[in-house]
Amino acid sequence: MDGIVGSAQVSGEPDFLTPEALLASAVMGGGLPEDAQFHLWEAGLSYQQDDVAEAHLRKAEAIAPGHAAVLIGLYRFYFYKGRLRECLGVARECLAKAQRETNLPADWRDVRAEDAEFSRYDRLMPRFFLFTLKGYAYLNMRLGDLDEGRAAVMKLLELDPSDKIGAKLLLDVLNRAGQDDDD
Repeated sequence: MDGIVGSAQVSGEPDFLTPEALLASAVMGGGLPEDAQFHLWEAGLSYQQDDVAEAHLRKAEAIAPGHAAVLIGLYRFYFYKGRLRECLGVARECLAKAQRETNLPADWRDVRAEDAEFSRYDRLMPRFFLFTLKGYAYLNMRLGDLDEGRAAVMKLLELDPSDKIGAKLLLDVLNRAGQDDDD
């Protein structure tokens, strides 16, 4: 049975959204309480004031814990502020959310290609999982955990063999790491 989000059709499957419904989805901010939206907005306006912006993000998180829009706001804030360890923590939360909501195994290493439709752009949560896993891989690489980064990249390539996510670029970086030391 199909539902309606705004004027867009949505399949009865929880991770399927038409392009029109994507913008209204919970992952993109739909269903976010107005107070949380206010704090996300204020965090953006006060971005240059780290303490103020982070306080707004934390207030949004208190109002809407686990909401993807809040998690994405926290991830971006920490990433662009260069606070990569905190960003990695948020990436882990995003992975867990995508895994729960897509009924994937709790450990990303155990996820298999047949567990979800990873190759379809209209499958929102599997795509969210892939993009989050890519961020997780990148952050681990930047923080010096190349083995964990490589494992995540290899999982991405297993789940997305056509490489729509762009994991091969990360693999190329990993493969070049240390080559300059050998010259």
